Amino acid sequence: MQTEQKQSFRLILASGSPRRRELLARMGYRFEILVPDVDEHVEGPAREVVGILSLRKARAAAAQLSDGIVIASDTLVSLNGEALGKPADAQDARRMLLELSGNTHEVFTGVALIDAASGRTLSRVVRTGVRFRDLSDEEICAYIRTGEPMDKAGAYAIQGGAHGFVEALDGSYENVIGFPVEDVRELLEDFTRE
Repeated sequence: MQTEQKQSFRLILASGSPRRRELLARMGYRFEILVPDVDEHVEGPAREVVGILSLRKARAAAAQLSDGIVIASDTLVSLNGEALGKPADAQDARRMLLELSGNTHEVFTGVALIDAASGRTLSRVVRTGVRFRDLSDEEICAYIRTGEPMDKAGAYAIQGGAHGFVEALDGSYENVIGFPVEDVRELLEDFTRE
């Protein structure tokens, strides 16, 4: 684990996500927060969209800085090729959870790093497969009433009340939360290697 004493670079997280802040802090890095204002409307497959948006966020944040390494991320759930972002309302959340029930879906997270001084960029898209067990309508409605699905891609939080929905996981658990820590660590190590 990276320790604060060994960190010789300024790190800026271009995200307002409390989950990403928590995971990056757990990794042992010191960092600042800068949430860029970017257009998040992108059409296409989830794998491509998260790559585009993570780079867009990183570039927007880096443009406001003279130095430091900016890290940005974006996550989408994909079911049968359809990207599922954050639900518009409770009815949309119910629709998404009904579609995920008893099915396998993919979670894609794009991660982008940019050196604000030089413009050097590294990026990666990480995939995790997730299978939900069959969910009853009562379970779905009860979960939606908690409010938790409303600001989550695919209308669920694996680290929260939806943990019990998961029947199988193929890949990084943290990626489903929205920040694949092992990949982030590898990218940061590659980026900061002299």
